[in-house]
Amino acid sequence: MSPVLAGVLQLLALTAALALAHVPLGNYLARVYSSPKHLRIEKWIYKGIGADPDTEMRWPAYLRGVLAFSLAGVLFLYLLQRLQGVLPGSLGFASIDPDQAFNTAASFVANTNWQSYYGEQAMGHVVQTAGLAVQNFVSAAVGIAVAVALVRGFARSRTGELGNFWADLVRGVVRVLVPIAAVGAVILVACGVIQNFSGIHEVGQFMGGTQEWNGGAVASQEVIKELGTNGGGYFNANSAHPFENPTPFTNLFEIFLILLIPVALTRTFGVMTGSVRQGYAILGTMAAIWVGFVALMMWTEFAHHGPALQAAGGAMEGKELRFGIGGSSLFAVTTTLTSTGAVDSFHSSYTGLGGGITMLGMMLGEIAPGGVGSGLYGMLVMAVVAVFVAGLMVGRTPEYLGKKIGIREIKFAACYILITPALVLVFTAAATALPTPGDSMTNSGAHGFSEILYAYTSASNNNGSAFAGLNADTQWFNSTLGLVMLLGRFVPMVFVLALAGSLARQQPVPATAGTLRTEKPLFSGLLVGAVLIITGLTYFPALALGPLAEGLA
Repeated sequence: MSPVLAGVLQLLALTAALALAHVPLGNYLARVYSSPKHLRIEKWIYKGIGADPDTEMRWPAYLRGVLAFSLAGVLFLYLLQRLQGVLPGSLGFASIDPDQAFNTAASFVANTNWQSYYGEQAMGHVVQTAGLAVQNFVSAAVGIAVAVALVRGFARSRTGELGNFWADLVRGVVRVLVPIAAVGAVILVACGVIQNFSGIHEVGQFMGGTQEWNGGAVASQEVIKELGTNGGGYFNANSAHPFENPTPFTNLFEIFLILLIPVALTRTFGVMTGSVRQGYAILGTMAAIWVGFVALMMWTEFAHHGPALQAAGGAMEGKELRFGIGGSSLFAVTTTLTSTGAVDSFHSSYTGLGGGITMLGMMLGEIAPGGVGSGLYGMLVMAVVAVFVAGLMVGRTPEYLGKKIGIREIKFAACYILITPALVLVFTAAATALPTPGDSMTNSGAHGFSEILYAYTSASNNNGSAFAGLNADTQWFNSTLGLVMLLGRFVPMVFVLALAGSLARQQPVPATAGTLRTEKPLFSGLLVGAVLIITGLTYFPALALGPLAEGLA
């Protein structure tokens, strides 16, 4: 079988699996977040944290819950790392330095999972399981909760209430993430992913020295790493490591886990708003961008330029032989069009244009289909902008799902869109202008600039993948990237929840002959154009200095 055909067949198999899961999981999620009943274990949790799950919250109260919970997570994870040296199960590793502990705490709470450390050489079992794995669950649940709050803003009328954050958070963990992760972990263990609490042990000699590996509860962390679009690897090689991702099947299964909830949430959106076709319009937009990026990535990486690439069947540098170009390209596009950041290949070794595609996927806002929750609310914000633009074209007051999009709503959407590019471009400019950060670059010229641009793009969009080649374990990068991750995660949530509150207070307006049909393919095409033009062109000068200059050289 040719490598190209293998890549296409993987794409078709993945699409079929997602299509089968889309409706039942989407309907289940809608029931989870609409049910007035609470499970017994949920009642115990509410009692333990002192929360009343039946109290409705307006958007400021909902936001305070998000920020308070996340701040507590940052402090807990920071202290856990600083105390690692005296904790049991540390495998003899020392406590984490303050700047790196801050970076890691901000990273995992922000659902970014950027890692400036070698996992198998820095973090013991306690930090990995009680700290990092726990945040993989709850940070994902926070993202879903904010998305559901925005959906309620569209679905409700003449009220500012968006639900209860604590109930949404607990339900996301107990009813959604934990059950799916439990089944997924069993599948990964059956396919060869390790799951143990063994210590460090010698496995043989390597290049004149001793080679050692440490075990860990890898399967249980690997599954939520992908399912929750987190991305932080138990090992430094991430999903290229055979203990995390041993076979082509596990590679495809992990891609399926990454896309599962973001794809299903479009169905949830349609069910909760009473218009399933609106959900399909959003899904169609996401799918068009995702398939387009996969096709472009495979084309750039399979292109045969020179005898070495022809002999290898394509640009195989930095890719695992067991996955090939097809599986690696599919993983790279999926992980950068979502806020996952897991990698099964070396993005820095991709062709110049291929590396640019991974960056552009993050720069679009990771909305195709995006992270758990963040992808849906990001695309809905873009839909608000697209409706507004369409209204300007025909001279009518823009409406979306029966809600008028006025000055207040478009201001919230504009602020949401602008915050991330501002973080990326300002901090990239500072890092390239100052003398010290430039010392961390392995390469010079366009590729070296891409290393820094990729790092801040990944951090501000809460992706977490690295272009590699950049020594990010410095006080400058640990501090600035940590700050960017927190701002890039929680400042946009402010505008999303404010938008949700504004929409929920409105009285629905009836559709007329002049109302834009937002469930039609025409609107999906308009939405794709809005995404590519409004967000993509923002970064064009920076892309021209990095991956485009390298790819066209």
